[in-house]
Amino acid sequence: MLTLVISFFMPQSLQNHIAAFLQHLQFQKRYSRHTIVSYQTDLRDFEEFVTGSFGQPNLEDIKSTFVRTWLAALKEQGNSGRTINRKISSLKSFFKFQIKQGNLDSSPMQVITNPKVSKKLPQFVDKKDIDTLFKYVEFPDNWIGRTEKLVLQIFYHAGIRQAELIHLQNHHFDKHNNHIKVLGKGNKERIIPIAPELAFQLSDYILAKKQVFQGLAHTFLLVNKKGNKLYPKQVYDIVKKYLSLVTTIDKKSPHILRHSFATHLTNNGADLNAVKELLGHSSLAATQVYTHNTIEKLKEAYKKAHPKA
Repeated sequence: MLTLVISFFMPQSLQNHIAAFLQHLQFQKRYSRHTIVSYQTDLRDFEEFVTGSFGQPNLEDIKSTFVRTWLAALKEQGNSGRTINRKISSLKSFFKFQIKQGNLDSSPMQVITNPKVSKKLPQFVDKKDIDTLFKYVEFPDNWIGRTEKLVLQIFYHAGIRQAELIHLQNHHFDKHNNHIKVLGKGNKERIIPIAPELAFQLSDYILAKKQVFQGLAHTFLLVNKKGNKLYPKQVYDIVKKYLSLVTTIDKKSPHILRHSFATHLTNNGADLNAVKELLGHSSLAATQVYTHNTIEKLKEAYKKAHPKA
């Protein structure tokens, strides 16, 4: 009996605290699987480093020096400032959670500063290349070609994320009001208007799908040639294949079409708050990067056209 009492009051291991935090992200915060895996990777790496370097410290024994030693090791291993900043963010969230749970009085992250990272402007596809894609590129005259074209159109016309596109359901499309409902990060819903032309094609696609794939057991909007939901690599490969035909930019991914959507809106004078809502950003800071693209375009035009430039 005494043994049971002692084990009951033994402090939880750092590993157990990490597991509890990840469960909180999954069931309370409802973060996506991709986001949770990122947190898990960062925290497991930290736990392995601390265990290997400092033994088996309890949660309250972890000092800021432990964190600094880990960050220095990451830098020596060649990790970028962006990667290190993400890992710092993961630790800050983890220790903040522990304080809320009453497991800690203060966080060792209070004295940790983020390394400065030079911000890269997001790449995007030029408007003329987008026009070439949808006006002149030929898509296969079959179900695969039909789906591939719709994937590209939805990405560019709605600016949604890859996971959001994959999980679109038939009922998320409102053909009467020309909009789609998107379930974004943190299960936040947003309504995105679409062009009448795209709305017509979506409506026609759904009708054709009922005829081609009778008795589907799911309601996912976009399906492959077997009638199954699209998977991430499939979507990525579609975008890469077709963007390779019209542009020479380095990255050719679904997110590049999202960047293109936002950049073309801001270049044409769209209100930044409206762009923020369309993208599903939680803060305006994340959206403001697209104004820098607009400024760079203005600088480029000035240099080419002004006699004194």
